[in-house]
Amino acid sequence: MKVEDSLIHRLFYPQVPLVLSAQFGARVSAMPVVSYASISDKPPMVAIACSPRGYTCKLTLKAGAFSLSILDETQFNAVALLATLSGAKVKDKLKEAGLSHVNGRNLSVPVIERSIATLECKLKETARHGDHLLLVGTVKAAYASEAFTEFWDFGRYRPLLYTGWREGLTTYSEP
Repeated sequence: MKVEDSLIHRLFYPQVPLVLSAQFGARVSAMPVVSYASISDKPPMVAIACSPRGYTCKLTLKAGAFSLSILDETQFNAVALLATLSGAKVKDKLKEAGLSHVNGRNLSVPVIERSIATLECKLKETARHGDHLLLVGTVKAAYASEAFTEFWDFGRYRPLLYTGWREGLTTYSEP
């Protein structure tokens, strides 16, 4: 069957959404992202695609740094709220979603306290590709819960799996 252009990205689902967070001045914003990749080991670098129209993307560009957090399935409601609430309308979008945060260990970025893993990244470069902006960040710090050693222990970490948007955030849950 032919897949319509507007549905091609859904062939990559399910995805574990990462929460992209940034702070500039007193404003904190965040959003779930599902288009990301580790693009270098030496130095460690990641790439994230996001809409340049989004407030969180704009704030990240101003800040020049960001964090990426992995949350588990218990944080579904918070991630869903991050996906629907505009950062332009609130001073601290993480707090509004019920996610407490602290300043990063190496960079001045918001880090979600209950995250399963966090990357602190310095924005290295950006590039426009179609209707999205590719943000490339150099990882300055990475840490995870005990559920990660060399691989994830899925007995201790239950990932939130994003399966698409249908009248809201949809996820896969095991029967």
